[in-house]
Amino acid sequence: MAHIEVLTEDDRWTTAGLPALAEKACTAALSELSLDAEYEISLLACDDARVAELNTEFRGKPTPTNVLSWPSEERGAQLPGMIPSLPDGAPHELELGDIAVAFETCAREAEEADKPFEDHVTHLLVHGTLHLLGFDHTNDPDAALMEGLETRILAKLGIADPYRQ
Repeated sequence: MAHIEVLTEDDRWTTAGLPALAEKACTAALSELSLDAEYEISLLACDDARVAELNTEFRGKPTPTNVLSWPSEERGAQLPGMIPSLPDGAPHELELGDIAVAFETCAREAEEADKPFEDHVTHLLVHGTLHLLGFDHTNDPDAALMEGLETRILAKLGIADPYRQ
């Protein structure tokens, strides 16, 4: 289960129903990994300009991106392609971290891929949640594991495989 605290800086996200999408996506990601405690995620619903600032500050990349995430603690896997050290529901592990999503980039990507906006955002929220849990895609084995999880989670939500062309 996920408790999502949404800070909305761009009202277009309210119109898009982001809180409900976030609850569905983040809970699905946690459920797929059998994480059933009341985990907490902070979600910043913003625009490209704000995400570009954050991307510059934290990654040294002065451009907007679709989603950013900041895990509350390092949970990465010991070896490429392995499941990271997942939280066990202990009180000190309930805060998973923060996610930020940029409206314009999400909307543009959905349109370019001819996908429903809600499906694309759901995918990005699943993706961001997996990053909070220590999953990554910096090498081929990790990317295969993460993409496989995303595809399975999204299929359970009735969303097509985002990696199939």
